[in-house]
Amino acid sequence: MAQILVSQFTWNLAALLICQILREAPEYRVNNAILHAMLRDCAVTTSRDRMAADIDWLAEAGLVETEELAGKTARIVTLTERGDDVATGPTTVSGVARPGPGQ
Repeated sequence: MAQILVSQFTWNLAALLICQILREAPEYRVNNAILHAMLRDCAVTTSRDRMAADIDWLAEAGLVETEELAGKTARIVTLTERGDDVATGPTTVSGVARPGPGQ
């Protein structure tokens, strides 16, 4: 039970961090490899397969847009306006952690 709760909390936090990372990126976009590395730097460890699924979920939720590059080995991930609202707090989405005050 505790493992499930930790896993869900980690996913919710990862989703928020992805939006926040993109918010700080030039042109609000980075590739999936950079996102993966930056999450690791934040002590959020995930596999590349899980990262791809997470990005797909964020795209379905309208928080990011994706663009395939180099024969589908790389993707550019771009923050949407809705994703920006989630990153800063005015909009909440089930499955994404809410930023704390001043975050």
